[in-house]
Amino acid sequence: MKVVIVNGALEGRTGQELSKYFGQRFNTIGIDTATFSVAASNVPPFNMQGDPAPDTVQNMIHLFQQADLHVWLAPLYHGSIPGMMKNCLDWLELSRQSATPYLTDKLIGMVCWADGLHALNGIHTMDTVAKSLRAWTLPFTIPIIKNQLYDPTHPGHISLVYKNKFDQMILLMQQAMQKFNKDIVTNSVTVVG
Repeated sequence: MKVVIVNGALEGRTGQELSKYFGQRFNTIGIDTATFSVAASNVPPFNMQGDPAPDTVQNMIHLFQQADLHVWLAPLYHGSIPGMMKNCLDWLELSRQSATPYLTDKLIGMVCWADGLHALNGIHTMDTVAKSLRAWTLPFTIPIIKNQLYDPTHPGHISLVYKNKFDQMILLMQQAMQKFNKDIVTNSVTVVG
């Protein structure tokens, strides 16, 4: 099993801290992780016309399609996820002709943070995009009120409340994939032709 952590933040430490936390926790339970940073990706604006897509796009698509699990981390920008994150997801259109296009049967966990109470708007955007890409979305999502993310008595450390939520998400994702893989084996059919 492999997970890709998609850090949709364009700046600041929150995306980095959350990526690090999820990566360490998945590694602790023996799940291979990779982190994809939208800000450092060098993915150009989406364009289906003209030259073949650059290596940065091809590598991103390969990474996203090879992972069984995704954790999408995004700040809320003006009511939605950052445009650069959506741009990266739009490039998955290049996979439309493959045997398993887009993010077919991937399981996506979603986390969004905002200064106020509207982080759920970003979750809704990610949910819509994920389902459009044929992925399954974990029903347990984490909208974060940013000023409550860090422990006030230990600056720079994630609060216990949010650590517990993140750990719950990781556990649910692990259980869902184990059940999904078991169901595939149980329900597999041999076609005789």
